[in-house]
Amino acid sequence: MSPRSVELPEQLLTVREVAQRLRVCTATVYKLCAAGELVHVRISNAIRVSPRELAEFLARRRSKRQKKNLDRT
Repeated sequence: MSPRSVELPEQLLTVREVAQRLRVCTATVYKLCAAGELVHVRISNAIRVSPRELAEFLARRRSKRQKKNLDRT
């Protein structure tokens, strides 16, 4: 395996699909990508997100929220 080869995920999600799963508008997904909060790949003008990266994004958000709630008590 060469250093440039990358294992491709089964299926990358579109911005619309990510927005539907998160129940937010597509503009929010674009903002998360632009801010570097949601790991994505750009293929020409299209943004794609792997399901694994979306799951990791949600896990990071949950842990931040839990920590914040613990700090309040």
